[in-house]
Amino acid sequence: MEEKFKYGKFTDIIIGTFYEVYNELGFGFLESVYEEAMLIALREKGLKVEQQIPIAVWFRGSKIGNFEADLIVENVIIIELKAVRALDEAHQAQLLNYLRATEIEVGLLLNFGHRPEFKRLAFDNQRKKQHQNSKSLIENLLSED
Repeated sequence: MEEKFKYGKFTDIIIGTFYEVYNELGFGFLESVYEEAMLIALREKGLKVEQQIPIAVWFRGSKIGNFEADLIVENVIIIELKAVRALDEAHQAQLLNYLRATEIEVGLLLNFGHRPEFKRLAFDNQRKKQHQNSKSLIENLLSED
């Protein structure tokens, strides 16, 4: 049977684990508490999980900084954890930028707020390559081709 979503088997396990952790701890803790709980729970399920992995951000061939992914699961999914009232566009933009900066194509945004909330984002590596090789609108307008 073909998966409906890329890495759907893993994301299903992660989302299920998110609800387990939320039901045990509830809301009101700092993100770091939920991060540790998710780390333990996901490893108990047999998943390879890395925590606070620094990832370089590049701009025009120069390293301009790092970000640290909260959790990376099986080297294919970035998990960004939040403990806020509600997720907003800035949280999604943050995760999308993490996906753009890496070869990882799938990310989960998990919020341990008043109500548990998650978002699944994907950014295909083929799109990243097209974006990197494409000219900007202005470059296209100014080119003599």
